[in-house]
Amino acid sequence: MKTPDQDRPFIARTRFLVIALVVGSIYSYGWRVTEIDLGELVQDFHLVKPLVSELLHPDLISAEVDSTTVEASFHLAGSIAARPQKTPLPDEGPAQIILSMLKGAIGDSLTVKGANLPPEKPGQLFWVNSIEQEFSLGSFLTDADGNFSMEIEVPESARGEEQIVRAVLTWRTGGWHASHTLKLTAEKMVETLFLALMATTMAVLIAVPLSFLGARNLMTRHLPGTVVYYCVRTGFNVLRSIEPLIMAILFAVWVGIGPFAGMLALGVHSIATLGKLFSEQIESVDRGPLEAITATGATPFQVALYGVVPQIVPQFLALTFYRWDINVRMSTIIGFVGGGGIGFLLQQWINLLQYNQAGTALLAIACVVITLDIASAKVREKILQ
Repeated sequence: MKTPDQDRPFIARTRFLVIALVVGSIYSYGWRVTEIDLGELVQDFHLVKPLVSELLHPDLISAEVDSTTVEASFHLAGSIAARPQKTPLPDEGPAQIILSMLKGAIGDSLTVKGANLPPEKPGQLFWVNSIEQEFSLGSFLTDADGNFSMEIEVPESARGEEQIVRAVLTWRTGGWHASHTLKLTAEKMVETLFLALMATTMAVLIAVPLSFLGARNLMTRHLPGTVVYYCVRTGFNVLRSIEPLIMAILFAVWVGIGPFAGMLALGVHSIATLGKLFSEQIESVDRGPLEAITATGATPFQVALYGVVPQIVPQFLALTFYRWDINVRMSTIIGFVGGGGIGFLLQQWINLLQYNQAGTALLAIACVVITLDIASAKVREKILQ
């Protein structure tokens, strides 16, 4: 006696297996194409730890300080016998640090001694590799004579032949105040907000009239209107397909690097996006009022003005606020290619490996985006009630 499963066609009985094999093949090929190697996440994690640590310690406040920096060179090579140096007495010369050997390999033990430094002052010891990456080795405190001694190992982050061991002593000499980084970040965040505001305003002024020309229910009643409809919608799709980043590069060449280029790039992209969203809102309006107004002999303009506009104003306002929120976030990336705002500043700090300052910019961006998201959600909720 046949079971119900045996009565089913072969393809139906094996459908799940076929689908699983197809999906597995797709993801297997995708894994190979994208060169995913989870081992690299663990292998080189030590390289990114100092970067993340600095990003999580933004430069928000600072005190009036004084500092002293001294350095010593180290050559990364095969492990060789230590070449000791004579540690000078405190009165033999200027502030300096002395290494117990001048050459060595990763993992070799190394003694770092400081002499003639400011007495009883805290400091940080850093390893700087040949590509100017700086990694903390720990902290120290000089004694009453300005000396210190510290045992370290040549870190895995050492790259290239020429290395530097750097000691930085910093001590407070005055009161606390907002850091220069924080003030500059606040200035650029205001620029970013108004960059996004002006881009959104320009987009709305142009997208609103174009959205009526791109609405199928208003424009496809006769041949000329249909032609206009397809031309407008094609224009929206073409402009939306070009990333704002590319537009920012074009406008930076056209009008020069600065917030004006960023505003134009965001504005043009927003025209296409809002135009499409607005036209879809027009297409979804209730047709009853439109038919009633048309039956009275009203012109197409009157139908749009009295039948469509009252239904779409709340949705248009909600979409406008949402687009401003998006433009604030997008302006961060626009700044990386010369579009001004906080992104331009963030790019400079990252390029200079100033990750504490970059952390300040990232914190400011997060705070502004969260605030705008909450505010725009409240506004949309009130408008759509």
